[in-house]
Amino acid sequence: MSTISVAGAEIDTRHYIGGQRVSSAQTYTNTSPIDGTFLGEISRGGQEEVDAAVAAARAAFPAWAKLGPQGRGVLLHKLADLVEENNETLSQLETMDNGSLLRSHRRGVMPRVAMNIRFFADWALNDLHHEPFETRGHTNNISWDPSGVAALITPWNAPLMLATWKIGPALAAGDTVVLKPAEWTPLSASFFADLTKQAGIPDGVFNVVQGYGKEAGAALVAHPDINRISFTGSVPTAKAIARAAADNLTPCSFELGGKSPMIVLEDADLDLAAEIAVEQYDNAGQVCLSGTRIFVHENVADEFAKKFGEKAAAIKQGDPRDEGTDIGPQIHQVHFDRVKGFVDRAKAEGQEIVWGGEPNEELGGLFFKPTLVKNPTPGSEIVSSEIFGPVLCMMTFSTDEEVIEKANGTEFGLAAVVVSGNKDHAKKITDEIVAGTIWVNCFFVRDLRAPFGGSKKSGIGRDGGTWSFDFYADVKNTVVSPNGWKE
Repeated sequence: MSTISVAGAEIDTRHYIGGQRVSSAQTYTNTSPIDGTFLGEISRGGQEEVDAAVAAARAAFPAWAKLGPQGRGVLLHKLADLVEENNETLSQLETMDNGSLLRSHRRGVMPRVAMNIRFFADWALNDLHHEPFETRGHTNNISWDPSGVAALITPWNAPLMLATWKIGPALAAGDTVVLKPAEWTPLSASFFADLTKQAGIPDGVFNVVQGYGKEAGAALVAHPDINRISFTGSVPTAKAIARAAADNLTPCSFELGGKSPMIVLEDADLDLAAEIAVEQYDNAGQVCLSGTRIFVHENVADEFAKKFGEKAAAIKQGDPRDEGTDIGPQIHQVHFDRVKGFVDRAKAEGQEIVWGGEPNEELGGLFFKPTLVKNPTPGSEIVSSEIFGPVLCMMTFSTDEEVIEKANGTEFGLAAVVVSGNKDHAKKITDEIVAGTIWVNCFFVRDLRAPFGGSKKSGIGRDGGTWSFDFYADVKNTVVSPNGWKE
């Protein structure tokens, strides 16, 4: 069957290439993480499908580029309108496919999908400019030209929202796109492809090739006709992509892992700190930005732990379709086993598990209890490796110098959280933290005008505002002389 019914919507399981649905000789099975429900057999792409998608994108590029920001913007706004009209369908579909909260999809995630598309369409039209400047009487004019075909490889933890962080600026810049969604969560990308068709996006401008990273993904990033590669995922995969891209000198943008610190200073509002700390369990811990290493000043550690424990005990784990659920399951059995393996090894090492530390037997399946590890051994795996599950570590510190050293003592530098009651103290800490984004007395406030990305091994490049267009476009300087004009 080429279509399946999920959450009341008919989803085409084939690739979307050149405006047409294309099947593959092979398929793979897609199931829901909520309860293991069989969702369907998905077309499994490889070199043949990638070649066809890149050729379609290459053929569509000149006309799409010539539309300019205004022409493209009209179509992208239509696409955003369709996303809003289909909010409930997309929300239900995404929850079934990746197990995230339905209430979050309805209220925040899917509205953000539409916002992502509109924002970059408008930015290309209204805000993408640099004032001309003079050099010895010559005028420098900066412009952003479409770069070609962009390969976008996206993760499973917020599939469509994170995809449109890339799709929005790429299409607004005038690039054409080949999207390879995560194999565990292909459904929203397929439905989104149908919406691009309804919006009037020309055939070949947006393409979707489904499948595994080692097959479809590998073929895509090594393709000589790809002009940009944007990837969100793990450090090892990014290294493999960089090696493949090197042969063609294809520019890459990477948003990678994190093991972010959350720092609770002695002068912090501890109620606020505990509230923010519990937010780090969001999406069953499957958030790259989470402050999973919680450092608390020793003088307030006991009081903080009490408040944190009270709030954490109130977390309701269960079916993500229920309005009262706070966190759902892990995405897949493979990932569940990975998270459990980290915790099991920590137990074997003698690390102190304060609560959780095991599957939720009442719920069964892929539900893992929110877990806290207290004062783990410095440098141990549970402290240094990205787990990407509902597992937090809580440690104490005595001086600012100590906590700064510990916070920066990782190969990652994606984000950080600082909770403080004193602005000067907070600034002293944030000035020394190595991270792409730091939240002070808050968490997960993301404005598309701001740069977003990681330091160290957490990534290469920045998304947001003009930073996105600096990647998806060829930035050009045209220098005009005052001499030689006849008119």
